[in-house]
Amino acid sequence: MTKDDLHHTAITILNGYDQYISDFNQVTREVPANFVRRDWKALQENHKKRLRLYKDHLRKIVPQCQNQLGEKIAHVNSWKLLKSIYLEKIKARTDKELAATFFNSVFRKTFPGNNVHEALMFVEAPFDELPAQIDSSLYHTYPASDSIQTIFRKILNDFDFGAPYYQLDEDIGYLERGVRQVIFSRYPATADTTTEVLRDIFYRNKAAYLIGRTFLGEKWMPFIIPFVHNEKGVFADTLIFDPNIMSGIFSYTRSYFMAPIQTPSQTVAFLNSVIQHKRPYELYNAIGFNKHGKTSFYRDFTKHLRESKDAFVLAQGIKGMVMTVFTLPSYNVVFKLIKDHFDPPKNMTRQQVREKYKLVGLHDRVGRMADTHEFENFKLPLNRIHPDLMQELRKTVNSLLKIEGDTLIIRHLYIERRLTPLNIFLEDCSLKLAQIVVNDYANAILQMAQANIFPGDMMTKNFGVTRQNRVIFYDYDEIEFLVNMNFRSKPKPETYEQIYSSEPWYEIGENDVFPEDFKRFMIGRADVRDFFIESNPQLFDPDYWKGIQKQLAKGDLIHAFPYPERMRFRPEEKI
Repeated sequence: MTKDDLHHTAITILNGYDQYISDFNQVTREVPANFVRRDWKALQENHKKRLRLYKDHLRKIVPQCQNQLGEKIAHVNSWKLLKSIYLEKIKARTDKELAATFFNSVFRKTFPGNNVHEALMFVEAPFDELPAQIDSSLYHTYPASDSIQTIFRKILNDFDFGAPYYQLDEDIGYLERGVRQVIFSRYPATADTTTEVLRDIFYRNKAAYLIGRTFLGEKWMPFIIPFVHNEKGVFADTLIFDPNIMSGIFSYTRSYFMAPIQTPSQTVAFLNSVIQHKRPYELYNAIGFNKHGKTSFYRDFTKHLRESKDAFVLAQGIKGMVMTVFTLPSYNVVFKLIKDHFDPPKNMTRQQVREKYKLVGLHDRVGRMADTHEFENFKLPLNRIHPDLMQELRKTVNSLLKIEGDTLIIRHLYIERRLTPLNIFLEDCSLKLAQIVVNDYANAILQMAQANIFPGDMMTKNFGVTRQNRVIFYDYDEIEFLVNMNFRSKPKPETYEQIYSSEPWYEIGENDVFPEDFKRFMIGRADVRDFFIESNPQLFDPDYWKGIQKQLAKGDLIHAFPYPERMRFRPEEKI
């Protein structure tokens, strides 16, 4: 195979990437119109459509590369040269890091074995991950010479949502008071004070977000302004300065933003200065470039492996019937492997479990379901696997394991953020904190229901607690669409035989659910159980669940606010 042939293949891969990113941007550009028309169903469909694009384009490109490479498809030197040619073609691009990730994906699907190959892929970043300086064309700038009111009026005039503002002057008043109460009460403005707001509007669900920062007190003070659109028009819903809430808005538990981003690394650099607790891979995920987020995560993880010495061990918590879960204590993720065999009463297949995880990946996670990265042929150093973990892996997932020299290769796994299992959290926390967390557990279940997700197994072992004490669901093998469930009240026994029957004397359909039974298993801690039941009666009421189903059947999208509703400027306004 000549260099010209490889040049042709490099162009094929790059053309495939260009078509993918063009389609990605085209779908994204449709979202502002969805917001203007308040067409939330179309917005969600565009979100799902955009998520599917990457694999759709890979399916087109990989056969072309296979045909072009022919008998050289597994030739190491040919791939080394192909990588070099491709790198030369992308190095001047503003989205070169995404283009390099696309090459990696093509390689994994084309080169026999589907393995990570350091010499033939861009395993290590070929470029600086983030730019040293942020391009000033990325944002609008508002100098301190203007009054706060004037700055906010300019901001709202600069951002055209395509629909009239509901109460523009009131919005400006709310925003000005927020700044005076939270910021200027602590830091006076100076000649150096300036405000920068990203030009891109970030859309998700029923809201649009402006993201900015103000230089004050010799440091940058980040802020987020969410806007919503109801029958009356567009209005600012609140003003957020709290870094924990801002971090939650960009959380791994939420759907990806839709924003017309031209230079991803520049946008991530700006966001990184605003939301400082997030790593770059988390921000790439949050803005919709989850495939590159996966690449960036892998680089971050392998770097950590080189710099750490602790062993991989089984994750804390009750062992699951479907998944074997382990972790590296010094790194904040868990590794989840589908077991070779499931203990009764589980009667599903491995493929069915994978379909459940795929469903969550495409669905609105409403801040209550953990995002996952799926990996194949994932490599770990064998000498870092604790003997107890290796014994458990051999016993439960042996078909997924392969050892090559000093490396353990896992054929398939999921990686999620590590959380403290709710059942373990409740064992040691104070009564006050337990009451807060169990109410959030109820909120998590009901917010998922409003997003048309019924978790199935709602035991506390399947939920985790974040560092902000937020409850997140992470066990997806029994989830179903809520509209497919049949919520019933239990029939009242009328005869002696019915009263004392050891088995249900009435018929139970496959999707029948009896909410009153939830009381028996949801909370085990004795001093919290009665409080939980009394505080959340709707959980145990079949009619409440049916009411959510009726809303969903009408096509209503129930908005889950990623901040406390008490923060809203107009809490009475429905959206």
